Amino acid sequence: MAAFVGRICGSGLLSPKSGATLQKVGKYAMSLRGFVGQKSVQNFSTTRAWTKNQKVATAAGVLVGGAGALLYALEQSVAASGTEVHPPALPWNHKGVLDSLDHASVRRGYEVYKQVCAACHSMRFIAYRNLVGVSHTEAEAKAEAEEIQVRDGPDEAGNYFMRPGKLSDYFPSPYPNEEAARAANNGAYPPDLSYIALARHGGEDYLFALLTGYCDAPAGVVLREGQYYNPYFPGGAISMAQALYNEAAEYSDGTPPTASQLAKDVSTFLVWAAEPYHDERKRMGIKSVGIIMILGALSYYIKRHKWAALKTRKISFHPKSK
Repeated sequence: MAAFVGRICGSGLLSPKSGATLQKVGKYAMSLRGFVGQKSVQNFSTTRAWTKNQKVATAAGVLVGGAGALLYALEQSVAASGTEVHPPALPWNHKGVLDSLDHASVRRGYEVYKQVCAACHSMRFIAYRNLVGVSHTEAEAKAEAEEIQVRDGPDEAGNYFMRPGKLSDYFPSPYPNEEAARAANNGAYPPDLSYIALARHGGEDYLFALLTGYCDAPAGVVLREGQYYNPYFPGGAISMAQALYNEAAEYSDGTPPTASQLAKDVSTFLVWAAEPYHDERKRMGIKSVGIIMILGALSYYIKRHKWAALKTRKISFHPKSK
């Protein structure tokens, strides 16, 4: 019935031009009801010419839909053809909505970075002052900064000189420039680790899996000189050798430096480096939700207190009796 009405509306049978149209409708209905013949059905035509705008809109829709389907198919094919393994989701201490970073782990992660990772990777967006109140006291952060030598100047004589680091100085880079870094690592450039936890899909899960996922290359995988196999790295071939082993670094608090512990702590440290405001963001979220709940409850109470009488009142008219 719906199709029948749609055909009538689409073919302009309801336009009051002549009575012949109504006769055609009557004949068509009779043919459907009594199967009189095909001649009366042929008198009823459901086709009409498309306008230019309709043709353009239809063509544009087909092109856009086809392009979207093609892009989706290409994305799925590329994702399906990837050789890397997706890292598993790990139960980190800071994953919860109300959970903060483990600052003891952040301190141990800084020690791992200083003893192992700083030999190749830079963190040029992190200054020693950022450690104050997070993993170190001000005196400890100053002592850490004074262990490096910073080129400063010019002095009164116009000469540059080397001085001990200060809290305002950033972590030093192990190489003077990118070319020197590539020359020392067989053409591979060690990335800066300041925002690596946010720059890689999977975040800390990916970092932990990458640091602990080195293994022998499977059959059919050919590695060039200076490359190693890691299934979590895109392509499998990575230029960075396995850096974390048992007792590869020393902890000042006496924590056993196993490979998994080292990877866990340095991953937590890199999460803090990429998002130093992590704890403050969650703290502000808790405060905001609390304030909104209190204001919402007060607003509901005032609404019920002020408007309940107005919304439920009844106005009646009582004429005066003569």
